[in-house]
Amino acid sequence: MNKNCHKLKKIEIMDKFAMDRAITRMTYQIIEKNRGVADIVLIGIYRRGCEIAERIKQKIKKFECKDINIGVIDIANYRDDRKPSQDHKDMTDIDFSYENKSVVLVDDVMFTGRSVCAAIEGIMDRERPRDIQLAVLIDRGHREVPIRPDYVGKNVPTSRNEAIRVEVLERDGFDRVFIWDISNDIS
Repeated sequence: MNKNCHKLKKIEIMDKFAMDRAITRMTYQIIEKNRGVADIVLIGIYRRGCEIAERIKQKIKKFECKDINIGVIDIANYRDDRKPSQDHKDMTDIDFSYENKSVVLVDDVMFTGRSVCAAIEGIMDRERPRDIQLAVLIDRGHREVPIRPDYVGKNVPTSRNEAIRVEVLERDGFDRVFIWDISNDIS
């Protein structure tokens, strides 16, 4: 069989309804753990963490009738395993103070923990929050650093031969999560 003809096995593990339920559950947990939302801010990790953070913000507004601050952290300049290209435009957008507040850092998939480490470094570079909590839609395991999310939409145990892709309507045109085998991926 020609390797170029090999089809990757791709399985949808969350549809838009499952994603919405998971984000709703995480939102309630955030509200409950913080005894409301008076002193919290949301910061999404650039790319799909931003859209998930925005959805949490909208649910908080609906459930608590409060509008909270939301920002974006671009971790490209803080990664220890790869450097941004020379033409990289920093997408960080945090136009509020989070000094002595609880920062809820939001990402789509937690894998090794390196992205979260980079985001924490970027947050601490600017100001000192009271604490940093972590919300992730998917926790797939395989940590390389001792970090554990506080809020998880879905735990998906994976092998290192598998990949997870979160798609969000705002960026990809769909709300869904896929897992697929990359062991035979030739790209």
